[in-house]
Amino acid sequence: MPPTEYLKNKKILVMGLGLLGGGIAATKWLVKHGARVTVTDLKSRAELAGSIKSLGSTAKKVRFVLGRHNESDFKSHDIVVVNPAVPKKSRFLKIAREAGAQLENEASLFFRFCKNPIIGVTGTRGKTTTANWIYHFLKQKYPKSALTGNSSENPMLNALDRLDGRSPAVVELSSWHLEFFGSNTKPPHIAVITNLYPDHLNRHTSMNDYASAKANIFKNQTQNDFLILNKKNDWTKFFLKKKPLSRVRFIPLSPPLPFSSRFSLFAPFNPGDHNLQNLMAASLAANLAGVDWQLIKKSIKTLPQIKFREEIIYQKNNLTVINDTTATSPDATIAALKRFARQNQDLMLITGGTDKGLIFKDWANAVKKFVKKENLFLLEGSATAKMTDALKQIKYFGSTQPRFYLTLETILTSALNRAKMVKGRKILLFSPSAASFEKFKNEFDRGERVNQFFQKL
Repeated sequence: MPPTEYLKNKKILVMGLGLLGGGIAATKWLVKHGARVTVTDLKSRAELAGSIKSLGSTAKKVRFVLGRHNESDFKSHDIVVVNPAVPKKSRFLKIAREAGAQLENEASLFFRFCKNPIIGVTGTRGKTTTANWIYHFLKQKYPKSALTGNSSENPMLNALDRLDGRSPAVVELSSWHLEFFGSNTKPPHIAVITNLYPDHLNRHTSMNDYASAKANIFKNQTQNDFLILNKKNDWTKFFLKKKPLSRVRFIPLSPPLPFSSRFSLFAPFNPGDHNLQNLMAASLAANLAGVDWQLIKKSIKTLPQIKFREEIIYQKNNLTVINDTTATSPDATIAALKRFARQNQDLMLITGGTDKGLIFKDWANAVKKFVKKENLFLLEGSATAKMTDALKQIKYFGSTQPRFYLTLETILTSALNRAKMVKGRKILLFSPSAASFEKFKNEFDRGERVNQFFQKL
């Protein structure tokens, strides 16, 4: 059923307009397709002024309930569309469920109405890179392929109406997108789980809860579909115990003939590089979608650099600066440290941020191995206190005291001054290992401000 036919005149409550674009896109799309929309948000009208302005003429067709939530709204609407920031256990969602409302988010709506074959990508690390590289490979055969999901720059519902109904669509999915996938949600034809590591434990009650949300990506797949898993990841056994009905494929790719020649595809990549696993997953997904291996091999040469993911943003005077702002967990920074540690080069690390209920023991050991204490710069935050405790446990600081910085500009300036003092080649790695909400809108806002600082140089 087309969206307009399904949504016309339905009373829909958008829970969370937000500041990042997703709620704006959902509201515009729902109004466009004839829904009677109410937007409710705990933020005030003044706080949401920019978002309301971005709605343009759509705002005149919307009823706003701001600075609060009214229980009556959750009882009186047919559908509640939930912003990713809203916890699934919100008491207001419980009220809506008990009143018989249908709960959706942008991802569940996208999958409900998308006619294109879908490649869904999730995981703790590498999902953005993997999704972008799958899209890169698909375009070689399917020029009208699409890429969307988990991005304020290209929200799913913005992309939905532009699809041609035939070419593959690559969708990046977070755990909170997948929380709303029910027994009737259309599955992706190809599902990719890049890996699973501790993350978002401030949102999920446990790792099992987090993993179960990720497992929804293959919940309704059949034997006609594919599931790509990472054989090296400890949580793959958890996913296999769910007994997926789809055909399971593993990365790293198995070497038996006649497929051993595939490995020449990956020669430019360091075998220890986590991006090699991302490349294998992307290549396999594209091949399962119909792209020939030789075409994949040819297009590896033009793989795009993914913004804010171990992105080289400055190279001059023996200094390389890496912006890894999307490293919001300790495992992500460990991977970056392993990648950029170079013999005879000093590695300087800028890190710290908001706690997500994660453990920093392994992170501390990696920092001790790869970063001299005079090259560590700590941005103040709730996670930073846990990082410091973990480093003290292994006597990283010795008799010296850790240095904390209150603002991004002061920490970048100090790190840059330190880099000028170090002779020879050096790498300055901005990899926060934590979320960003105490000082920034999100990790992308944080990353943009890092880029702006170095653009001035």
